[in-house]
Amino acid sequence: MSAQHRSPRLHWIAVALASAAVLSACGQQHEDLRAWMAQQRANMHPRIKPIEPPKPFIPAAYNPAEGTDPFSAVKLEVGVRQEVQQLNPLLQAELARPKQPLEAYSLDQIQMVGSVKVAGQQYALLKAGNLLYRAHVGEYAGQHFGKITKITDSEVDLRELVQDATGDWVEHPATLQLQESTQ
Repeated sequence: MSAQHRSPRLHWIAVALASAAVLSACGQQHEDLRAWMAQQRANMHPRIKPIEPPKPFIPAAYNPAEGTDPFSAVKLEVGVRQEVQQLNPLLQAELARPKQPLEAYSLDQIQMVGSVKVAGQQYALLKAGNLLYRAHVGEYAGQHFGKITKITDSEVDLRELVQDATGDWVEHPATLQLQESTQ
């Protein structure tokens, strides 16, 4: 071998030996740290609270011959009466009055097709299904207790009662716009 080939080889061997010496010195420097970590692991005793045993499940016995039928009409009527007693006074008044014909339709199914004034009173002409109704302020339309509050030539304003996210009954405004005929 020539001297040129030996020189790079010796150089790499010298670098490898020096690296090994440095790494072995690093390992000796941290020996005290490793000993401390081993001692800490040996002294550590975790405190784990034991899990409580599950409570026993005791099924309730149901004997249909002794109890009332949960789906009986009498039981449902009692529940509805109790619910009505706890309702908003405004809603109680709405439930106590007789239903009007336009309350059978949702507002989506009712169209305002015109208005007329008779003896000084403004009426809205409302189409629901194939029938035409004449409604005035104070009458009801829609399935959410929609009371007509105002009638103009181009729209009908209503006040509806709806449940909000918390279950409370609140007033909500609604409007029926005049529908232009396409015929």
